[in-house]
Amino acid sequence: MRVEIWSDIACPWCYIGKARFESGLAGFAHRDDVEVVHRSFELDPNAPASSGVPVIDMLAGKYGVSREQAEEMEGRVAEAAAGEGLGYRSDRLHGNTFDLHRLLHLAKEHGVQDALIGALYRAHFAEARPLDDPETLTALATAAGLPADESARVLADPTAYADAVRADEREASELGASGVPFFVIDRRYGISGGQPAEVFRQALERAHAERPVQILPDASAEVCGDDGCAVPGK
Repeated sequence: MRVEIWSDIACPWCYIGKARFESGLAGFAHRDDVEVVHRSFELDPNAPASSGVPVIDMLAGKYGVSREQAEEMEGRVAEAAAGEGLGYRSDRLHGNTFDLHRLLHLAKEHGVQDALIGALYRAHFAEARPLDDPETLTALATAAGLPADESARVLADPTAYADAVRADEREASELGASGVPFFVIDRRYGISGGQPAEVFRQALERAHAERPVQILPDASAEVCGDDGCAVPGK
């Protein structure tokens, strides 16, 4: 089974949703058969790379509320994050995430995409580190398992993996995703938002139960599921 997750590093509910999905996945009997792929989505593609704007000020301007109201909004999200055991700081800065998505495509090629996106989430939300700084990003990427020279090369070349990021975003639009996080299970079930872990577990079980059995070309009477022949599904 494949689960594709469209998300943005700047999205707090993507950060929380990832943790909840992983909790749901942990309770799924066939979790070892699940491949997770992270896809690109930019909530604010027009944001400058180094805006230097505190996230509280960005929220106040975006939603037309006072700074105090924006702080209350952040407080509610912080409570949700704490409920999942996640660190959360509201003194982080808002900025463009395109380079982060490009780096995640490099990480996918090296098989460390999940490790990198987790590191980026922690750096941004739990530590409020500057993700517009190439040295910080290279250090995070290296710690996640990427070669430092390749990470630096991608960050220095704005065209590297740019087409891959845009392709993910077009696909999200074609699938009807207008926001993130957006989870797609086996291209048959879609889940929007940072839903409770139980919602993810139930969706995984339903998708798995409804997977079509395969007929072996050299065994006319046998059907094969994921556990072997003569077992119609798991």
